[in-house]
Amino acid sequence: MRWTSQIAFLILFLCQNNTISGQSFHNITFLDQWHQDSLISNSSKVRYSDCFGFVQNGSEYAVIGSTEGTHVFLVNDQDKLISKGFIKGRYSSTFVQHREYAVFRNYLYAVCDEGVSSLQIIDLQYLPDSIYLIKEDTLQFGRVHNIFIDTVQEKLYSCIHRSTVNTQVIDAPMKIFSLADPLELQELWSGPGDVNEVHDIYVRNGIAILNCGYDGLRVYDFTNTSTPDYLDSKSIYTDQGYNHQGWLTPDGTRYLFADETNGKRVKNCNFNGSVVTITNYFGTNYENGSVPHNIKATNDFAFIAYYNEGIRIFDLRYTVPLEIAHYDTYPDESPYKMNGNWGIFADLPSERLLVSDRQYGLFLLHFDREKMLRSFPLTDEIALFPNPVSSSEKIFLSIPIETVRTEWQVFDLNGKQVSQGNSAHFSYTEIPVGFSAGTYQLRIHLYDDKNESREIIRKIVVI
Repeated sequence: MRWTSQIAFLILFLCQNNTISGQSFHNITFLDQWHQDSLISNSSKVRYSDCFGFVQNGSEYAVIGSTEGTHVFLVNDQDKLISKGFIKGRYSSTFVQHREYAVFRNYLYAVCDEGVSSLQIIDLQYLPDSIYLIKEDTLQFGRVHNIFIDTVQEKLYSCIHRSTVNTQVIDAPMKIFSLADPLELQELWSGPGDVNEVHDIYVRNGIAILNCGYDGLRVYDFTNTSTPDYLDSKSIYTDQGYNHQGWLTPDGTRYLFADETNGKRVKNCNFNGSVVTITNYFGTNYENGSVPHNIKATNDFAFIAYYNEGIRIFDLRYTVPLEIAHYDTYPDESPYKMNGNWGIFADLPSERLLVSDRQYGLFLLHFDREKMLRSFPLTDEIALFPNPVSSSEKIFLSIPIETVRTEWQVFDLNGKQVSQGNSAHFSYTEIPVGFSAGTYQLRIHLYDDKNESREIIRKIVVI
């Protein structure tokens, strides 16, 4: 009985590799979508950028940026996105590709990295009735690429910070502002002076991990912004590209970051509070040049906005994180690898997922985290089913934890090889039968992250 529930779930898992309106999915359920064709767009039909989520007055809300401004939605109990307001950006244009958000207390902070922009502060306290623009800071803020708020220390971090005087000149790779008065931000620090930019940042209680583009990664302690402490850097590392963004797990022990460069894998790291140590690499379709973009993570799962590949979810309990679910928000085919899934927000109390797609807008999705934890148990065993099997069927082989790559071969009783295949970073593989009735030997080689293997031999009966 031990394998019965796992086998039933695995069959369900495989059957869910379907298409709805051209969009493939595994273990993720579509709930709702918002898209507005009337929004201005460029020739690539890019209308949307990042998404965000928050809770206000006991209800969940979603945010998405567009070429024209900021759109806010109630996420109701019927799993629908209900529009609750729109704030036009200071700069509204087909050239807008980046709007980013953060929430502190009753305020939504919005920035844009194109044109003559600003920091917009949107009052949320009157939701679900209305939102309104309470403050627009055009003196300290112009074009800004990303923002992050350390709610514990009440500080806002502004990445690739430009003024409104000359929107092409970077004033500072990053600036830090006090939120002691949420409507009157006070600058505390500007730097670092030895990198060209800080593209994005993750901060928790003063400890900050900086994504510095082609300058790699930095770690600082900004508890005292007058004299911040430099803790660590990674200026050169394996599979390096443009260091784009990363996320720290809630327990603070693991950090994951992505290089926004064709074919680069996601870096899986240990973090001891000051030093980032890369332990291994993982990803989806990187052999064909796919590009990971934004990451969110719990202690168990990594949620990755993977541009053309859609949202990809990985199980972090495995030494090399194992992909267990995906939903492709971008069903089109394009040689350009950076269309599609831009952002992911995975922290709503209901655990519903918010996903933004550059062309197709805001998605509301469901991923059953508890069910997946139960259905993908950590084990050192394998399961092979059905067996006996019809020559017109496929055999499903579940793969143990610690396995990075699987290779298999099928031999008849005379020792002739009749089939072979391989699989990487999945908890199962499919073995097509397609040969005549009889008894066969299946040889399975399981490789770990050190490229060490062990062989398992099983008998297959074809009927």
